Amino acid sequence: MQQLSRLIAILTLLKSKRILTATELSKKFEVSIRTIYRDIKKLEVAGVPIITLEGRGYSLMDGYVVAPVQFTEKQANALITAQHLVNKSNDASFVSDFEEAMTKIKSVFRTSIQQKSELLHSKIRVFDFKQEIISSNALSELQLAITNFNLTEINYRKADQVDATFRVIEPCAIFATDNKWILIAWCHLRNDYRAFRVDRIQNFKILPSQFEDRKFEFESFYKSRPYNP
Repeated sequence: MQQLSRLIAILTLLKSKRILTATELSKKFEVSIRTIYRDIKKLEVAGVPIITLEGRGYSLMDGYVVAPVQFTEKQANALITAQHLVNKSNDASFVSDFEEAMTKIKSVFRTSIQQKSELLHSKIRVFDFKQEIISSNALSELQLAITNFNLTEINYRKADQVDATFRVIEPCAIFATDNKWILIAWCHLRNDYRAFRVDRIQNFKILPSQFEDRKFEFESFYKSRPYNP
């Protein structure tokens, strides 16, 4: 990779990730760590506000804006395809937020890319004849609860229950299987991790109170209690 292309790529990565180490960058671009040091220095000289965090890596100063990124036709096609897959989700909040994000992304497409992406959009269909028609509208809010460590109240109804049970949970992670979104949370009622189908959450309330990060790991969870829908 030529130096100019690498500098642009490094800047793009810094905007997309909170902290990057010189080791990560050297492996990514297959150059020496010394070369990465020189690249960072050149970006700083060019006026890019890079913050060096001793022992941790590099980060961009908050508020720094990079000129809009230009997407290739294949990259635009990948986004259009992802949009069709997302539209099959049964969670209205997730679909709505993704549609808004795609509108912003499409605004920086070149005219030729925009025209071709619209053509491809009209020529893609995603079918799933086994999909359960059970909708939800909670995923976007629950994602915020995960990243902001907010306690959450839910009324949850299991498949074999008539009435929902009230629970206070600590949302930890989410995964999808068979077109269903599954929330993993620490349940105060059971004093343990539990998996909740988002479409079975009858009502929910994100509380301002925060909980301490339990350092949840998918691998450990799967080993101890595989999900059974």
